[in-house]
Amino acid sequence: MRTATNERIEGMRIAIPLAGGKLSAHFGHCEEFALIDTNRESKSITSTLMFAAPPHEPGLLPRWLAEKGAQMIIAGGMGRRAQGLFEQQDIAVVVGAPTDTPEVIVNAYLEGSLRTGKNTCDH
Repeated sequence: MRTATNERIEGMRIAIPLAGGKLSAHFGHCEEFALIDTNRESKSITSTLMFAAPPHEPGLLPRWLAEKGAQMIIAGGMGRRAQGLFEQQDIAVVVGAPTDTPEVIVNAYLEGSLRTGKNTCDH
């Protein structure tokens, strides 16, 4: 359930797990997260917030990102259990995204041109 502080009337907040400034192949081992606010109508990025990833602990990231208002996560790879935990937090999951900068990934998603491949996580 979303609270009023997490709702974004004009768009959504998309989380991108990063390592070295680009999408991390496995979200659970990333260095930081870009939380990108978007405007769906204009198909644009309105702001980007960067957060250091908390220590890796099974099940923590979906709750942590939900508390930060994430409504979607775009990742390279993610296990089925983690995908289910994100869905329980009402966070949509996109896997198989290419390694690129968060802005390139989100702009491609907004334009409908994000090409996803195989989920790079096999657990």
